[in-house]
Amino acid sequence: MFDTIRNHKKYLMGFLLILIIPSFILFGVQGFNDADQRGAVVATVDGQEITQLEWDQAHQTESQRLREAMPTLDAKLLDSEDARYATLERLVRQRVLAVAAQKFNLFTSDQRLARDLQNNEVIASLRRPDGTLDVDAYRQLLGRQGMTPEMFEAQVRADLSQRQVAQGIQSSGFATEGLAKVSLDAFFEQREVRLARFTASELAAQVSLTDADMETFYNNNPALFQSQEQADVEYLVLDAAALQKSIALAEADVRAYYDQNAVRLSGNEERRASHILLTLAPDASAADKAVVREKAAALLAQVKAAPHTFAEVAKANSQDPGSAINGGDLDFFARGAMVKAFEDATFALQKGAISELVESEFGFHIIQLTDIKTPPQRSFGEMRAEIEAELKKQQAQKQFADSAEAFSNLVYEQGDNLTAAAERFKLEIQTARGLTRKPQASAGVLANERLLNAIFAADSIDKKRNTEAIETASGQLVSARIIQYAPARTQPLAEVRDQVRQRLVAQRSADLARTTGAKQLDAWKSGADAAGLSAALVVSRDNAQGLSGPVLNAALSADPKQLPAWVGVDLGEQGYAVVKVDKVLPRQPRDGQAKMQEVQQYSQWWSSAESSAYYDTLKERFKVRIKVPAPKPVVAPAR
Repeated sequence: MFDTIRNHKKYLMGFLLILIIPSFILFGVQGFNDADQRGAVVATVDGQEITQLEWDQAHQTESQRLREAMPTLDAKLLDSEDARYATLERLVRQRVLAVAAQKFNLFTSDQRLARDLQNNEVIASLRRPDGTLDVDAYRQLLGRQGMTPEMFEAQVRADLSQRQVAQGIQSSGFATEGLAKVSLDAFFEQREVRLARFTASELAAQVSLTDADMETFYNNNPALFQSQEQADVEYLVLDAAALQKSIALAEADVRAYYDQNAVRLSGNEERRASHILLTLAPDASAADKAVVREKAAALLAQVKAAPHTFAEVAKANSQDPGSAINGGDLDFFARGAMVKAFEDATFALQKGAISELVESEFGFHIIQLTDIKTPPQRSFGEMRAEIEAELKKQQAQKQFADSAEAFSNLVYEQGDNLTAAAERFKLEIQTARGLTRKPQASAGVLANERLLNAIFAADSIDKKRNTEAIETASGQLVSARIIQYAPARTQPLAEVRDQVRQRLVAQRSADLARTTGAKQLDAWKSGADAAGLSAALVVSRDNAQGLSGPVLNAALSADPKQLPAWVGVDLGEQGYAVVKVDKVLPRQPRDGQAKMQEVQQYSQWWSSAESSAYYDTLKERFKVRIKVPAPKPVVAPAR
């Protein structure tokens, strides 16, 4: 057999090539193309690449975060070129600061991370009435952002390290009163100006169009008259909130819950304690730690022998500057306010008792419990509505957890309709018309990007099948299906004739305004009567008098050595403006509190400028390259 292969290897190799090459062409090249698409490099930092995929993921995460924080935010703003480019710039900045933190050996300790997480308002809102963290809610909150607690904490640690890069520059910025005055007087210099506006809309009546003009414009600009693909959909929402409405509670269950939880629900117990703290450095050696422990043990023996001297011993020996002066008194606090070791020891004491040595991240504590404040227990009648809401919420969450998998399976198995799932879970089939791929702020669950991507997937469009059950929020699943689909198309001229006319009239009236304004500017420069100008206005950067940015900038940028100075301002589709600068006026003097606030503000600007310059230095040092062009600025409407 091997002799046969050897003798005919030439033909065998040819046969193998026939099999392999088409497979490579069909699959291998496409695979390389797909990999190239996913790996398109949009920026580099210190030789590290940022890909299109990373950019897209970062923008999606940022958009999701902003939508949750501001539900009424216009989704079009998040989808704009400016918003996407801003995300890329933030991503680049994070990489620059991360590289700098690494190269400068700037790290965040576990203690610093813990303090930051304790001060996080969002995390604090997830604490239960007894002060403990709702870990499930914490995981769900992070899960909606595509993170685990470990990933989030690593991100916070990295962010804290990165902040140290620029902190030294920001905190060192200051400005003298004299420097602030010179700079601010120049920046807020006043100018007396007169204006003439040649507004495109006011000249629109002078524009006449023929059918041929409109047909030519339509044919030359087909992209302007594209209709987006649209879909009419029906969808189901399974969430705990909906399930909660249908839950009926037994009177005995409500009463039993009150009997078991009345003390906890009436309010948090607070405790008042005093402590003696002997601090210990985080990197203290075993020998140093033993010395501090021995001293603390001696103080413990002293106060246990004479408890009434606790305050005097604390004043003389405690290394907590905030409480030592008050004899170690920490006033009243509830659970969650102190580090865990301290809290556990305090809430285990009887009133008047003194603890053993308690070790925390700050050192060794000796704690004396001085008082306990227990809120009065509320009656069943007072708490009934609150208890019913809590029990319904708990049962709804349990029902949702029990139903989620069955809901997901049912909308998949009976993928050609939502009726079966609606009947099984007693849900209302909702409808929406004119849905597009781009999320709309007012669309509710249909503003979710993942759901929209599933709705407009090829299988959903072609076969009108249910989407998979998609989590659009914590405790919320949605499945949708297309009932009517209209692809994107160029609308016929007959349908968009009015739009064509409006666009062409706007374009030509803007051209007419520009031509008329430039011609008039030349005439005024040559000495023609300037009767067409407005009354004089005194403008400055802090008093624009209603002028648009381009007009104000033109007035303040005119050469003050050649007065009167004439400037023409092209306002794009808005038209044209002519500015005559007659006088340069000094800034109104400031005194008292206003002057102090200005110096402080100027110092902040100076610090910001220095930080920006330092960041530019880091970008140059780490060879930052952004390979995507920045979006073109939009001309603001003239006033």
